[in-house]
Amino acid sequence: MPRLSAALALGIFLLPLSAAFAKPASPAEDEHGSMVVTFKDGHRQSFPVAEVARIDLKPPASIVFKDGHRQNVAAPDILRIEFESSAAAASSASSAGRGRFLGKWEVGDGNGSKFFITLEADGEAQKSVGASHGTWAVVDGEARISWDDGWQDTIRKVGSKYEKVAHQPGKSFDDMPSNVTAARNTDPQPI
Repeated sequence: MPRLSAALALGIFLLPLSAAFAKPASPAEDEHGSMVVTFKDGHRQSFPVAEVARIDLKPPASIVFKDGHRQNVAAPDILRIEFESSAAAASSASSAGRGRFLGKWEVGDGNGSKFFITLEADGEAQKSVGASHGTWAVVDGEARISWDDGWQDTIRKVGSKYEKVAHQPGKSFDDMPSNVTAARNTDPQPI
């Protein structure tokens, strides 16, 4: 019954949004708009709106693409679905620039210990555990860090706080994270 309630609530939430899919979009909006699905565990998946034909909520919930293929999603695990136009993406990119990520971040390792990540203006990154060198860039309003040892970390703002999402070697930024911990900039740089 709770699963049915969650699916029904999600369906009621998405019903008004179905009108957005029914209206023809201009080619410029169609090319750059995206739908971002954020799951309860913190990982996110992005889908180009131009390629989505519909969202089916009956089990198994899935996103159906215009070319006919489907991608199943676990509806009870979805935290939210956001639609972003190219204008919103540009605005988000400018307000969530590199400057807010510069400095020394205190983060967790997923096992109760803390370490530090330092993000430099030149795109270089350092950490106090493992292979200390990496590079970083802002992607979709979050700092994505690729370390020389194969780990990948993301620092992003969630509400009024920040979090660090870690992916072990061999995983991508879109895969299920290895751990998610709080992140705090101990040395914010002027923007």
